[in-house]
Amino acid sequence: MEQQEYAVGATRVAAGGPDGRRGAAGRGTADAALAVHRAGFLPAAAPTGADAAPGAAAESRADGPQAAGPDLSPDPGLLRLAHWFAAAGPGTADDLCTASFGLYPARHLGAPAEPADPGVSWWHGPTAHGATVARARRARAAGALRRARRDEAALPVVRSGAKPGTPGRHRKPERVRLLPGTAAEAQDRSTAGLPDGALAGGALAGGAAVGGAAAGAGLPAAETTAGELPAVELPDAERRIAARLLLAHPLVTASGPHADGFPLILRHRDWLTERFDTLLGYRLVVGPRHARLYKAGLGPGAARRLEHPATGAPFTPAGYAQLSLALALLVDAPERLRYGRLLDAMRTAAPGLTAEPADLAMALAALAAWQVLGDLPADPADTDVVLTVDRELARAVPAGPPALAADATDLVRRAAEAEPATAVRRLLAETPAVLAADLPEDQRTWLLEHRLSGPAALAEFLGLEAELRAEGVALLDPAAELTDLALPGADTLAQATLLLVERLVEEVRPLPGEATDGDVPIPDALIDGVLGDITDEYGLPTHYLADRTALRRDALDLLHRLGLITPTPRTTWLLRPPAARYAPAPDLHPVPGTGRHCRPAPAPAREEQRA
Repeated sequence: MEQQEYAVGATRVAAGGPDGRRGAAGRGTADAALAVHRAGFLPAAAPTGADAAPGAAAESRADGPQAAGPDLSPDPGLLRLAHWFAAAGPGTADDLCTASFGLYPARHLGAPAEPADPGVSWWHGPTAHGATVARARRARAAGALRRARRDEAALPVVRSGAKPGTPGRHRKPERVRLLPGTAAEAQDRSTAGLPDGALAGGALAGGAAVGGAAAGAGLPAAETTAGELPAVELPDAERRIAARLLLAHPLVTASGPHADGFPLILRHRDWLTERFDTLLGYRLVVGPRHARLYKAGLGPGAARRLEHPATGAPFTPAGYAQLSLALALLVDAPERLRYGRLLDAMRTAAPGLTAEPADLAMALAALAAWQVLGDLPADPADTDVVLTVDRELARAVPAGPPALAADATDLVRRAAEAEPATAVRRLLAETPAVLAADLPEDQRTWLLEHRLSGPAALAEFLGLEAELRAEGVALLDPAAELTDLALPGADTLAQATLLLVERLVEEVRPLPGEATDGDVPIPDALIDGVLGDITDEYGLPTHYLADRTALRRDALDLLHRLGLITPTPRTTWLLRPPAARYAPAPDLHPVPGTGRHCRPAPAPAREEQRA
């Protein structure tokens, strides 16, 4: 059954196309609110003109503190969705939000590695730190952990990142060897007195920015030199900017934070509508005051979630429930609505959906960020404040009421349904990396048959770079713009996480010829040991020093959301092949680590005795 039928609650809605593609919470969908009205799920719109009762127009324009007006009628589909959110666990609630709203941003890795043969594994290929440099290697002791050597033969070497003036207790100071007489060497001498405040990967983050504008426009970095503007036709550049903006922010308004890009969307809406429909099966609706790209779901375990616009706190299931409940009332609310009346209507519509004040505040903050609601009251107890409601935006937020889905799990499944080509292209456009082992048989077959043409079409459309490896494909954004998570990043957590993942790769990645299913188990003791070394070496902020558990939780969460690790049913973690692109270099026979949190390699004598 076509997704559009369940999405809008109508008995029949035209959807899909002659190619048989399905999915796309908005592909070929009529206006959600109109379809629901026609199906009889919502009360009829208020009469206008000569048929309107005296004073009705005034009530629709302003609901003052003393005006009662008619009762707010909730949308049945969104009300049902609110109950599903309330009964869901945290991960399921995130997947349900992705499927029902489709307002998630694209997420891509940056800093492309050196070119390599597509048959090379991520485990053993070039890394994002620089090209592989041949070096003499020694065989490691049996059972020893694999920590990479950083010797004079290893170029380039990432800076230690220890505090200025101190080499760090647990590792020797490192420096980058520059060839004498080069411009880089002269610049290094001129800036030698500056403090080195970046952790490992800081040089990488800076290097990724070089040529970022060219990469964002879809140009190879080599074609753009210093002082020379890239030769791009203006319409092509504008279309690419507009496409990237919509993929990063599926709801763009003419007066919102991304208003500068709205004229480009208006100017190229026909071309954008056709390309999004052809490549991804997404429906693009552009009105005079907003543009909405209706994305499809990503299936279970997509690790996408809403966050509080101000604090960044992740939404709870109760917060999602309050968001859906408020939307159920706002799609047909008057343009001016008393805050207290909205709260009363929410309690009346769903008396069983009790929530903490923080959950309600989180939901209303998200609606205000999307401009569905105007300014919220500074004091939540001030219920006489009159809110401004934008019904058009309220109706644009949901991909459609879940009229035909049996339950939350069914909705998540239906929202991700699509033909193999469309499903794989969506994953390429929205996720950091697509591994063939993760795909169903039909999608894996399509990816293997279209390894070059499939990613290339999206890369051209969005200004990305395709990285092909034996395990799968990643579309990279060297400009680090088309993502909601950055690695490397400027904040302490991102830098500590980069150190963590590079050391985990050095310790556990398989050697050439070792049997592996792709993912590699990570011992819990290794995670704790590496984080202990990082904390000692780099002097992390006080809250992480006092609460090592918080550092572990936040760092692993970031790696999981970036697709670099994945959990197992036994609450352990697996390291994924794309994580190897963040190792300093593919040194496959390193000497064991010496940090005080790392376990020493067993002595040969002990091995003989054990044998």
